[in-house]
Amino acid sequence: MGKNVEIKIAANAGFCFGVKRAIDLVEKTLKEKSEVYTLGPIIHNPQEVKRLEEKGVRSLNDVDCVKSGCIILRTHGVSLELRNRLEKNKTVSVIDATCPFVKKAQDIVKDLSLQETTIVIVGEKSHPEVEALVSYGVGKCFVIESRNEAFEFKGTGELNIVSQTTQTPQNFNVIVEILKKRFKVNIYNTICKATLERQKSAEKLAKKSGLMIIIGGKNSGNTTRLAEICKAQTKTRHIETVDEIDDKWFENVETVGLTAGASTPDSIIRSVERMVGDILGC
Repeated sequence: MGKNVEIKIAANAGFCFGVKRAIDLVEKTLKEKSEVYTLGPIIHNPQEVKRLEEKGVRSLNDVDCVKSGCIILRTHGVSLELRNRLEKNKTVSVIDATCPFVKKAQDIVKDLSLQETTIVIVGEKSHPEVEALVSYGVGKCFVIESRNEAFEFKGTGELNIVSQTTQTPQNFNVIVEILKKRFKVNIYNTICKATLERQKSAEKLAKKSGLMIIIGGKNSGNTTRLAEICKAQTKTRHIETVDEIDDKWFENVETVGLTAGASTPDSIIRSVERMVGDILGC
């Protein structure tokens, strides 16, 4: 096992623009401020969050316990109510690290909330990005996760359909088509370009691989969807670090494909590549 085995990395993998921007903001703030906090994890990668904590960043769930210093808003965004509260707090400075693609989706939902129509968000109900998006809809939002929920949806009138930025086009399009059969719809496809690029390159590599290893946080929506896409094509494993790799995965495998979610640092991707190379002897 080794001489004829290839290890290939997807053309698009790892940090996206929004995540890199957020990490750069945190690093820059650490050089300028003594008290630095993030509201929840800045990104959905436990290892990167731990690295930043070791440099002095503290992750908070309750902003009311902070009386001074700087709070950095996570890439997934925060609720409109919380944003308004933070803006009124004059003792704490706020840096907005919300991904620009997420911010665009928030602005669309906020504008749509001024209309007398219903807003449907295609996404995960419990995901921080979706929870924030709903808040911008000021009571006019419904979240649909699956085709079954789309069939069961009981809304009335015209629908404005917006997507969580890390959804798959397949799920978004299926839900849109189901709703179009019963409602007049306006479609706002807010899936971000980086998500699409990672999904396409992961699927392309999976079709040519005997095993795909997806690297990234188990709490990361975009990484989980990469794993789902690859599982439809080949044997797939979703890991966070090299510690989860099992030698038995590589038996009778000629090509191993690697890809990573948008919150996965390059250092973790390379460590997995080295470990797989050591196991395969290549």
